[in-house]
Amino acid sequence: MIIDMPDTTTTAVNKKLDELREKVGAVTMGRVLTLIVAPDSDAILEESLEAANNASHEHPSRIIVTMRGDPYADEPRLDAQLRAGGDTGATEVVILNLSGPLAGHAASVVTPFLLPDIPVVAWWPDVAPAIPAQDPLGKLAIRRITDATNGTDPLSAIKSRRSGYTAGDTDLAWARITYWRALLTSAVDLPPHEPIESALVSGLKAEPALDILAGWLASRIDGPVRRAVGELKVELVRKSETIVLSRPQQGRTATLSRTAKPEALLPLARRETGECLAEDLRRLDPDEIYQTALEGIEKVQYV
Repeated sequence: MIIDMPDTTTTAVNKKLDELREKVGAVTMGRVLTLIVAPDSDAILEESLEAANNASHEHPSRIIVTMRGDPYADEPRLDAQLRAGGDTGATEVVILNLSGPLAGHAASVVTPFLLPDIPVVAWWPDVAPAIPAQDPLGKLAIRRITDATNGTDPLSAIKSRRSGYTAGDTDLAWARITYWRALLTSAVDLPPHEPIESALVSGLKAEPALDILAGWLASRIDGPVRRAVGELKVELVRKSETIVLSRPQQGRTATLSRTAKPEALLPLARRETGECLAEDLRRLDPDEIYQTALEGIEKVQYV
């Protein structure tokens, strides 16, 4: 069910939410968090909503989307759209389009829609503020999620996360390599138990998940870590063997090879945004390993 409310007020939207909740049977008490989504453009709006709806099956929530309309309009204007039931997942969606003077006060407009006594998470699916914790929307949240993959310059975006980092920040590029990190850790834990002397991370140039993967390795080993553009793979070199985890760019199955040992085929599909978002919503505490991985990017050699 979708209801459009042009030129409205926060009071009217809240009343309509109550009516809508009665019709579709949504229960506010069942929500575990409020997710504020702040896309920078209409182009990514539906993609972001689909990811948030998918994540809401695991984390029932109220999703509040803030969109910037015409900031130069003479009069403040709030246009809202409510979505519930159907394909909205275990959630209710409030889309707020702010124009005129309201365009610069998204946090004030969002506040009346925050559910009491539950955590607030802010997510910028494309362009994010330099310091998310100091952004007005970020100040409302205990967890702040960015996504360098959709930034105008993904490498610069993921590198900037370090200088703007505050405990509670994370980036979906980090969640996209969870399985890569797990497989590499498992491979290194097997004999001969020698330290990693060097590493190579290769793949698409505009893939910040690989940059932070290289940063994670650089924060864990004493040897050099190189980041190259080419086939998708990670190569770990130690004294008596080389470990290579590779996968076709659009593939779903990875190959793990080790010196003088048979190759192993492993499931390793690219993770969807909704899956990564759901993972990040499972933990609302600071992620120290993510922080050290950001710091490690400065040690990576780009070739």
